[in-house]
Amino acid sequence: MRRWRSVVALHHGQHTGSAVTGRVRKKLIQAQLEALPVPRSGDTVCPLCERSIPPSQQDAHHLVPKSHGGLQTAVLHRICHRQIHALFTETELARQYATVEALQQHEAMARFIRWVQTKPDAFFEKSRKSQRLKSRH
Repeated sequence: MRRWRSVVALHHGQHTGSAVTGRVRKKLIQAQLEALPVPRSGDTVCPLCERSIPPSQQDAHHLVPKSHGGLQTAVLHRICHRQIHALFTETELARQYATVEALQQHEAMARFIRWVQTKPDAFFEKSRKSQRLKSRH
């Protein structure tokens, strides 16, 4: 089995391998997200719920999971990103929901989007895994 090794760019071109885990890795990923170019309006907009994303709530989502060979990412609200993974398996994401538009059309996701659009941009609440996914284990 081939293991994926994370490579995170540090300042001055240094890289760190898969030894970086946990809180340190999260901080490095957050630093990468904050370094991403921001649209001219000054706000990063979540393509899923179409609300502005404060820097502290930005998460990069692989449209096709890395475990299925995905490379392209979209910056989403943390709550939107977690809801995606609470509703879908990685296989479902790779086969059926590899675009923002496909995610928006799913009934449960559309209900979540309508709900979260009424919340402030920095709103966060823990997402619960769907019963369907819980019963798989």
